[in-house]
Amino acid sequence: MKPMHNDSRQNNIIAFLGKETYFKGYLHFEGTVRIDGKLEGEIHSKDVLIVGEGANIKGDIKVQKVICGGNVTGTIESTEAVQLVKPSNVHADIKTPVLSIEEGVIFNGNCRMETGFTASEEVSTNESLKQK
Repeated sequence: MKPMHNDSRQNNIIAFLGKETYFKGYLHFEGTVRIDGKLEGEIHSKDVLIVGEGANIKGDIKVQKVICGGNVTGTIESTEAVQLVKPSNVHADIKTPVLSIEEGVIFNGNCRMETGFTASEEVSTNESLKQK
């Protein structure tokens, strides 16, 4: 999984949930966290979440920035940016000011582009991706 933009925060991972890890519940963290295992529940942070290629997340994500190369089902809310890199498979409603989707990613859901608390654009991707 290669992020689209270089971000020094990605190199400062403070916690890692490996491929064989299963976590159910509420995860709150400071710093950068990478998940390669399975998580069911809620994730909250003012920092960066990296979802690795083998990861499976079901639930609600509310963080500053998400870099996703795995599977997410639920909602994603980011105050800075969401990067979907292949081979991610995302079935979620996304709310973020910046959304990057790499070619080869599967994204089904809605995206609401917001700066602060004011909605500027809402896009439904289910139909637009089928047209490609």
